[in-house]
Amino acid sequence: MVHQIRNSCRYVVWKEKKEFTADLKNIYNAPTKEAAEMELDNFEQKWGAKYPYAIRSWRNNWEELTVFFEFSVEIRKIIYTTNLIENLNGKIRKYTKNKLSFPNDDALKKSIYLAINEIEKKWDQPIWNWALIFNQFITIFENRIQV
Repeated sequence: MVHQIRNSCRYVVWKEKKEFTADLKNIYNAPTKEAAEMELDNFEQKWGAKYPYAIRSWRNNWEELTVFFEFSVEIRKIIYTTNLIENLNGKIRKYTKNKLSFPNDDALKKSIYLAINEIEKKWDQPIWNWALIFNQFITIFENRIQV
């Protein structure tokens, strides 16, 4: 989903990106696939004339993009946020982007090391509503989960 959103925003002018992405959010935050389709229709009415490529991309990839609607809202929230590698890379970038250049490789390595130390502190935080989510996983994947 993240890649689809980024791809859709690639050709949107800067001053419209905030409104554009807010409207996209209505699609992927819809409670059901049918509601998401209605939101996509609304999105197309508003933005289709100006950004037809974005609409076409969503329409062409719709079946792959909507698979996650088979899961509950709680599980979908985990799906959105669990791409650990991208998350880690993004946070490292956040820590290192303020410094335009590093005097040597060791300075860069130290900066990355300190960034990872800060990021790791959040890895111990529990997942919100885990008991409910775990029960849903047990129901959906009863053949895979042994309790």
